[in-house]
Amino acid sequence: MALDELLAWLPPGSPEEALARQVNFEQLPAHIAIIMDGNGRWASRRHLPRVEGHRAGINAVRDVVETSARLGVEVLTLFAFSTENWKRPEAEVSMLMALLKRYLRIELGTLLQNNIRFRVIGRVQDLAPDIQQELADAEARTAANTGLLFNIALNYSGRTEITDAVRRMIESGVSPREVTEQRVSDFLYTAGQPDPDLLIRTSGEMRVSNFLLWQIAYAEIWVTDTFWPDFRARHLLDGILEFQKRDRRYGGLKPSRVATLR
Repeated sequence: MALDELLAWLPPGSPEEALARQVNFEQLPAHIAIIMDGNGRWASRRHLPRVEGHRAGINAVRDVVETSARLGVEVLTLFAFSTENWKRPEAEVSMLMALLKRYLRIELGTLLQNNIRFRVIGRVQDLAPDIQQELADAEARTAANTGLLFNIALNYSGRTEITDAVRRMIESGVSPREVTEQRVSDFLYTAGQPDPDLLIRTSGEMRVSNFLLWQIAYAEIWVTDTFWPDFRARHLLDGILEFQKRDRRYGGLKPSRVATLR
């Protein structure tokens, strides 16, 4: 069913269609996390202001979200704005927030039409009141949707998330004896969600940039040189196909290898 739905959306005879037919829908990553990188360099190479890279990146968000929903991915998390991004020029930060509001208003209908549930993770309380309201409205309007869970990480930091989780555990009266990996997970922003199976980073940078540090412990990492504004369904399918070639052992050995060692 997922393949039929995806093929109906992709252009017939396109590279995307050929890639989609190679996907094993029984082995899809349940949770895909993406570090969207390269907007500034995309703009610089075109002699455009940095903001034009961010503006162009919205098209990539739209394409990846819709493709993930049609594939049948359970959770998609996009890293949109880190706690460190506040160090950028004020004009750039203001434009990023304006683009976020514009995206939510324009794309809310698409999210509803595609049964996509929207959530924001990060220190939302530190964002401007109007941004908080837009985010809350989008979450409330899509809360009943049962398809793809689309997380957007805003004012987010992996270390901050873990710090906040520890603080909430203390405030909730969790005793040291009750502290387990599962209990910690229950206090993270992503509580109740599967950990990412696949972490994608665009623009060729080989680092995780303080993103989902706890959750990506066993994620497969795939890096593409493509800048985020140019990232489309075909790149996402490339990443999924590469993921499906990986041998995930979670720190263990294949049975045949264990027998050899014995």
